[in-house]
Amino acid sequence: MKRLASVLLAGVLFAIGLGLSGMTDPNKVLGFLDVAGNWDPSLGLVMAAALAVHVGVAQWALRAPKPLWAPAFSLPPYTTIDARLLAGSVIFGLGWGMAGFCPGPALVDLVAPSAGVVTFVTAMLAGMFVARAGLRAQASSGSASHREPPPRPMGRA
Repeated sequence: MKRLASVLLAGVLFAIGLGLSGMTDPNKVLGFLDVAGNWDPSLGLVMAAALAVHVGVAQWALRAPKPLWAPAFSLPPYTTIDARLLAGSVIFGLGWGMAGFCPGPALVDLVAPSAGVVTFVTAMLAGMFVARAGLRAQASSGSASHREPPPRPMGRA
């Protein structure tokens, strides 16, 4: 229950930050991507500030023997840049640029939904479902070239 509460709190803080910074407005995203026109650097500044806060907090947290509500720290299992990562990044970027929505801000915008936001979130969820089903089918056929390694534990021994 504590873990669920901490996830909920993190999500609420993220949503409040997106709302306060104006990053739920698709025009902010499109303005950031329009480097040859009327460029708006505010998205980059928000990302840089978020990264700076995250790095500081993560370094502080990893000094603890274990997380508050988990048996051990767990870092992402993949550390290499491969074709799957690059393809996913390109598809994500194309969708973001075409729609002007990033998944986080789109979910925040569901508080006061428009047809565009609902359509985007529905399409995003359908795409996640199709991609996951495809990966499961690939794994069950034995042709998976990208196996899931176990998470790497972190923290003090």
